[in-house]
Amino acid sequence: MEKQVSITQVSISDWVAGLAAIPEREFTLQNVQDYMIAHAVKPETLEQYLFFSKGSYTRNLIFKNDIFECMAICWEVGQSSRVHNHRDQNCWMTTPIGRLHVENFHLVHQDLQGGRCRLEPTSTVEMNISQPCAVDPADPVHRVVNPREFNERAVSLHVYSRPFDTCVVYSPEQGTCGEIQLHFNTMFGKTNAGKTVGH
Repeated sequence: MEKQVSITQVSISDWVAGLAAIPEREFTLQNVQDYMIAHAVKPETLEQYLFFSKGSYTRNLIFKNDIFECMAICWEVGQSSRVHNHRDQNCWMTTPIGRLHVENFHLVHQDLQGGRCRLEPTSTVEMNISQPCAVDPADPVHRVVNPREFNERAVSLHVYSRPFDTCVVYSPEQGTCGEIQLHFNTMFGKTNAGKTVGH
């Protein structure tokens, strides 16, 4: 579900405040996507939330309430997520820095107790500053990739409603799946050790 548009840039604090101002009953897939289409984040305002790691992409919490959570995910060149779902919650993504591929899959079969699954690839879309995307609730399984050929770091902003702390990950190649616990590398601009983030 992608749209390409021209957008107005705002600070991350104003962007989050705009999301938080959306009433709970109106925090729908279309309304939030429309908001993200109309408002992009000024990359320079994200500095306090950016934490890169050579070992893996990082999840950096910016805001969380009962309705939604917002995080910055930092990608070094060549990094990717595992194929995963979003616990039946809505998800929106935008990329204020760099660009990314979102690889989508159709879940043909899942036996979580037995740890087996079958997936079929469906589409790959590019996500960049002018082209945010929302996860299709009918086919929500996907992975995010920063391809080596792009040859640049990327930062994506993810909004999940409602917040969740576990998800199911899949191996399309091996036909296996399982539940994992999610964690943040930094929260509100600080590492787990309490150090301030920013480069």
